[in-house]
Amino acid sequence: MDTTTCLKSLLLAIQQYREGMTAQNAAQLQRRVEEVSGLKRDQLLSSGQVLPSECVSGLVELAGNPNTSLTLMSSIVSLLSQLACDDASREILHSSYNLTSTLASVIHHHSATPAEPLVLQCLQVLQKLTYNTRIFQSTNYIHELLTFLVSNIDDLIVPCLGLMANLCRDNHSVQSHIKSLDNVKPFYRTLINFLAHNSLTVVVFTLSILASLTLNDKVGEKLFDAKNIHQTFQLVFNIIVNGDGTLTRKYSVDLLVDLLKNPKIADYLTRYQHFSACVSQVLGLLQSKDPNSAAKVLELLLAMCGVSGLRLLLCDVVFRPAGPKLRVAGRRQGAGLDAGHRAEPGLALVQWLSSPVEGAESCSLQALQLLNELLEVRQRGGASVSLDCGTNNCSLVGSTFIILHFDSIRTLVSHQVSAELCLTQVGSLLSCCHSNSSQSCVLCLSQLYAEALLKTLELMSKLRQQVKDMETSFYRMLQDQRIVTPLSLALTSHHRERVQTGLSLLFEATPLPDFPSLLLGESIAANNAYRQREAELSIKHLAVQEVPPSSILDSSSSSNRSVHSLVEKIQTGFELQEHAKDPHVSEIINVYEQKLSAFTSKENRLQDLLEAKALALSQADRLITQYRFQRAQAEAEACKLGSLLKEAERRREDLQVELSSQVLEVERSKADMEELLQHNARLQQDSEEHQALKGAYNALLNRSERLLKELQAAHISLTKQSDSLRKNHEALQLQHEKMALVLEEREQEIRSLQSDLQQKNSDITGMGKEKDRERRELEEKVDVLRKDLNKTEQARKDASIKASSLELQKSQLETKLKQKEDELNKHSAMISMIHSLSSGKMKCDVNLSL
Repeated sequence: MDTTTCLKSLLLAIQQYREGMTAQNAAQLQRRVEEVSGLKRDQLLSSGQVLPSECVSGLVELAGNPNTSLTLMSSIVSLLSQLACDDASREILHSSYNLTSTLASVIHHHSATPAEPLVLQCLQVLQKLTYNTRIFQSTNYIHELLTFLVSNIDDLIVPCLGLMANLCRDNHSVQSHIKSLDNVKPFYRTLINFLAHNSLTVVVFTLSILASLTLNDKVGEKLFDAKNIHQTFQLVFNIIVNGDGTLTRKYSVDLLVDLLKNPKIADYLTRYQHFSACVSQVLGLLQSKDPNSAAKVLELLLAMCGVSGLRLLLCDVVFRPAGPKLRVAGRRQGAGLDAGHRAEPGLALVQWLSSPVEGAESCSLQALQLLNELLEVRQRGGASVSLDCGTNNCSLVGSTFIILHFDSIRTLVSHQVSAELCLTQVGSLLSCCHSNSSQSCVLCLSQLYAEALLKTLELMSKLRQQVKDMETSFYRMLQDQRIVTPLSLALTSHHRERVQTGLSLLFEATPLPDFPSLLLGESIAANNAYRQREAELSIKHLAVQEVPPSSILDSSSSSNRSVHSLVEKIQTGFELQEHAKDPHVSEIINVYEQKLSAFTSKENRLQDLLEAKALALSQADRLITQYRFQRAQAEAEACKLGSLLKEAERRREDLQVELSSQVLEVERSKADMEELLQHNARLQQDSEEHQALKGAYNALLNRSERLLKELQAAHISLTKQSDSLRKNHEALQLQHEKMALVLEEREQEIRSLQSDLQQKNSDITGMGKEKDRERRELEEKVDVLRKDLNKTEQARKDASIKASSLELQKSQLETKLKQKEDELNKHSAMISMIHSLSSGKMKCDVNLSL
């Protein structure tokens, strides 16, 4: 099934699920989502088609709907994560479809269950979306997302730290919101504890967050001071070189780039003793064919080039051969190769220019920028000769042509190259071409400078539609008379590419009104004549070398003697017959004639050079005439500039008036600032009072807790005493009842005895002394019984007294217990009042009268 059919089916399933959120529609939509997940989605969002846009809009809407089932929502989030495969797609999902707010709302709705797989999935997609993306504070659910990350950072360490690092980087509004949270200090302590974590990814995320939040604060000054910064540098370089995966290396590079923005830390890095070795190992990562790692390494090197103290050190490391002890830090791609057999870092940069990997066009552009920066440093430092300058310019421009064959990178190059830069480059090359007057310099550098100049002009021709003012600059340089020499050298060159480049530029320059076509023709003719004479002279020179035999020209001394003898014979007028008889004289004369012809050819060549000089003088006269004309134009422009200067003076006066008003506004703003400072001082005083009240509250809380514990202990002891007294009272009451029963029995016995006594008294009234004696005994027994009865009565009274005293003690203990309970209730009321005061926000005018 093709992509269009799948997208149409997906859109239909989305509409059906919107109309009715049933299980059948959800299952059908989930099948459609899985089908689309299995297709190729290269540049699906960036194509600008309507059908994918509607599908993605519907999916994002369903993902943000709380009524969507969790399984379907997980599949939708997974598909959206797959769609965010490149930077352009991530930017579209963030800006056009507002996917960041949608995922933040999903996390907020499921914040009660942070361990749910859907929450973890949303956090991972958010980390991918928010990388190198600025999140505004007005984004929906961003504050809730930050609160969730701070609260659950101990449970979901890696996802929360990664997303927090993305949100905090270069985002002052998010940083201010995090700093204003109540639990920011425990959050800082948690981050500092994470610095000792076993995972390098966790350490990098933590350092990135701390650098974003505390780099300019007191906490950051302590963390990144002179004592700790070298260990931080070593740790970050080790993670970049030996880190696990591209993710860790990417965040490590971002961390170091952020640290380099601080001038103090950049100065620390310039004095770092292992900087050269660490940069050499980082450059070793360019040997791999991983475009993501290479892009981050080149980004780090460009950031180092932005620091003046590091630029020269980096230039030395790049253009210096690697040491024998250094090895490729990336063990996976090194495979044990010695560093001495590896390519140099500069050559690795050129390789990224000349043979870019598919999908790594940005790496080629970064490598071009880096080489341009480093070569400028090398040229300003005087460490290279002019031949190196021409070679570097030629190689850079040639590499630019190689990468310009990619349509995607041509736009990137157009954003980085300006018309002023190209004009400066062409002007410097023309100056180099016309500043070398010696024959050796011309032979060495003319072709090289001509090639670099023509490649630069061809680059301007290719970028004239993308770069502002590039077309005007290109045609202006084609009408410059100094372009004649390199263009004629290219047209008369033996190399096919140079001739084609010259012809293409000539085709562009011929319709121009001020193009020096006559000078170009004369220069081409002079070059051809010079080459023709050079060829003839070389042929004659070879012929002269072949004529004399080896016996005659065996040595220079014999030939010189023969010539001198011939001259003497001619001058003295000796007989010419000897000249005919001598077989060697004719041969010597032939040699002499050949030498004379060579001198004649040299004279003709000098005559041609003289004519070329005369032609150059005529060209100089024309240049002088042109200069005078330009001078007149310059004077006219000077008059115009004078009028513009007067206008500028008038505008300056107006601006002076505006400046005075602005100064008044600044003074008013200073007064407002002073008022704000005073208000800030009052707020600081209120804060100190709040801290004092907080301390008093803590003291009262501790005291109330201590009193509560004492009262609870006293209550327990009193309860125990009350229980024991109640038991004693019950025991005494039982004893009292027993005594009362015994007393009643004794009274009954006494009554019975009295009745018996009365009966016996009546019986013994008539008896004698024995009866009296028995009566007395009985009376004595009665007395004894009465005494016992009195003792019993006394004991009963004592027991009743003791029982009444025990009841009195019991009532006293109950009253005391009630008092203790009242005090306990008062203390608990005070504690609850203190808790209620501390739970609410403290205002400046709090009344603490309790």
